[in-house]
Amino acid sequence: MSQLDDQAFIHIAKYFQALAEPMRLKILNGLRDGEKNVTELVEISYGTQANVSKHLNLLRESKLIKRESRGTKAYYSIADQRIYELCNLVCGQIANQMSADAAANEAFIFTLQTNQ
Repeated sequence: MSQLDDQAFIHIAKYFQALAEPMRLKILNGLRDGEKNVTELVEISYGTQANVSKHLNLLRESKLIKRESRGTKAYYSIADQRIYELCNLVCGQIANQMSADAAANEAFIFTLQTNQ
């Protein structure tokens, strides 16, 4: 990263900003097993059609997903499967943190109970 200029950092920040929304993460996760149309993504994400469409547009502008029109429907798919490598890395880290937090909480509660 030491070789990057300010413009590159702006693009990187925008990329991560696109990932910094739970609904967009649900949409990306819903596309893991293949392309889907808006209706299918609404069902998976439990969002409204308008909200899901808004997030799909942002994901497309960020080049995280692709859109293909077929007849009267648009189908969305992942633009680069490597996004899941990043998501898996982050999810693994979060899972580790949650496990450590849960263990610390259990130890704290146990200490409180034994000191009473």
